Amino acid sequence: MIPPMVELATWTPPKIRKLIEQQRDYAATVLTIDAVADFWRLEDFARRKARAFAGLTQIAMLQNPELNSKSANPMVGDARAELTAYKDDVRRSYLRAHGNEFALVMFSRNSCGYCRVEWPIVQRFQDEMGWQVTLMDIDRHPDVGQRFGVEVTPTTMIIRRNSRQHMVIAAGVETYPNLAQMAYQAVKLLTGDIRPEQFMTGAGEEDGFFDALANGPVSASDPRVIGGDLVTTGLEPKP
Repeated sequence: MIPPMVELATWTPPKIRKLIEQQRDYAATVLTIDAVADFWRLEDFARRKARAFAGLTQIAMLQNPELNSKSANPMVGDARAELTAYKDDVRRSYLRAHGNEFALVMFSRNSCGYCRVEWPIVQRFQDEMGWQVTLMDIDRHPDVGQRFGVEVTPTTMIIRRNSRQHMVIAAGVETYPNLAQMAYQAVKLLTGDIRPEQFMTGAGEEDGFFDALANGPVSASDPRVIGGDLVTTGLEPKP
């Protein structure tokens, strides 16, 4: 016998799932119509409960749009095109504003075929963002490769002028959109505009659905949790 539906309605999902598994095993063992029917009654209850949860989710998303990804990631073609253009403008403006503060270096080898593919992509970054870019052959300058810990080529890195800060933004061949986005995220991180938890926040997504810290802290190291203003990101090289 399975409990009445009125009682099942008060059970937690793990408890219901355990009962369904037990009833399935029992029905498969005794192979009676009643036992099998009880199993499917439980499955039907779980299905209806899941559908009810989905319906309530739709209402909750409509009443709380900040919880709905559609508010930040529209599916309609024209709206997506507008969003993409907006993000490109935000990213371009930000990177151009920091062009005098950072430079881009692509580490390569003469024998690296992939490097010949990546270099024009890095040059496009220079053309569009106005940054200084440098091609560094680590076979000719092994000391530089060792200094920055570069072994794989091509490796693309941003370097902050008059600072020890630097960060790899691509290892291997990377597309231009991804390279630009990683440069944007890296600059925001190194300048302190975002915390490490926000590194996946894209251009124009700050304080929105895709910003991990938009609704408050999520880690124990967040200054809002421990007090104070700054927590080290661990990106500053050791002397």
